[in-house]
Amino acid sequence: MESLRESGRRSLSQTCCLFVLLLHLQAALTGDCPADGRTWVPFKDRCYHFVHGEEDKLKVYTFEKAKSLCQNHELLTVQSAEENDFVVKYSPEVWKGQVNVWLGMYFDTNSEDMKWFGEDLVRFTNWESGSSLSDLVPLDKCVALHSDTGKWETVSCSDDLENGVICETAQKAEETKQRPSALLSALVILSVIAIVVVSAVIWFLHQRHQNPGSSVVTAFEYHPPFRVLDSDRSCLVEAEELDSGP
Repeated sequence: MESLRESGRRSLSQTCCLFVLLLHLQAALTGDCPADGRTWVPFKDRCYHFVHGEEDKLKVYTFEKAKSLCQNHELLTVQSAEENDFVVKYSPEVWKGQVNVWLGMYFDTNSEDMKWFGEDLVRFTNWESGSSLSDLVPLDKCVALHSDTGKWETVSCSDDLENGVICETAQKAEETKQRPSALLSALVILSVIAIVVVSAVIWFLHQRHQNPGSSVVTAFEYHPPFRVLDSDRSCLVEAEELDSGP
């Protein structure tokens, strides 16, 4: 009996844990990216749009043209090795072969160092050997990322043409929480059904354990409630028993 109850509790616990895991997985995969008709790829708390040419043919873009393609969003900024790896791994899904991707960097004459356009600190770099010591004029110094290696190279903002553009923006976390998801709703329904089925099986096994030989039909057999005789009928029964006594 105790083992049956323990098995039931374990099954319910495992079902609930699976449900919570699915919720976390859905939350990780669901991102609130711009709904502007372009394809945005969520990664952590950011969204990325990989610009590609028509008919899978690579095009070339100036730095200014690359910025204009992002339409009020920033060019790619890379703040960690994990984010850099994400760009390298996803690029083959969009482009064939090696592509040089413009980074949203500029040379700050005040600090005499590279900065992101969003004024975020440059916490991570992945320079090719010697690239950060380029002989380019400071105001003409931009950066491109090689999609095959993930390495960064300094290039001319005005003279060089690169064939990769990635736009980036932050996800809207508050709207993500409020917006229902069809997949999440399906997972909730399936989890509830699983819990109900497990509970029904446990209840049936419990009935079989208490009443050996019973079937599904007898387990659901209707038993009317016990009715207590009213006081007048109780008195008549007692009187009949006294009269029939020795």
